[in-house]
Amino acid sequence: MIRRRVVSNFARLSAGDYEAVVAQLAPDVHHVFAGDSALGGERHSREAVARWFERLYRLCPQMQFEVGRVISSGPPWDIWGAAEWIGHVTPAAGEPYVNTGTHIFRIRTGRVAYFHAYEDSEKVARACEQMAALGVEEAAAAPIIG
Repeated sequence: MIRRRVVSNFARLSAGDYEAVVAQLAPDVHHVFAGDSALGGERHSREAVARWFERLYRLCPQMQFEVGRVISSGPPWDIWGAAEWIGHVTPAAGEPYVNTGTHIFRIRTGRVAYFHAYEDSEKVARACEQMAALGVEEAAAAPIIG
């Protein structure tokens, strides 16, 4: 059941439907995206994560995810899990790239309460630097926190 949910959510992200993913978040969700870039940092509310996703899709309007292994543990009301993925990313400007990563997540009473993306943050930072050099100002913005 958890694998289906994870695969479905990555398919939604591949289709650009991040709003369906945001709708599954707890109001006080904790989101971490590593690295020193406009996409890095930590957020502690559904609203801040929604703003982060809006920025993500402005900076990377095309992303296709392939989900590998998904593991989970815990009772249905408090599940911890991990999902490996490969992302094919086309930034708003600059060269497309492939990134790999793992999300660690917690689903508490049906809502995503925590998710942390462990990915190659240097690739993301380089893509942001390249976009900024090509005139995409938001790619050089401070991270969204909150």
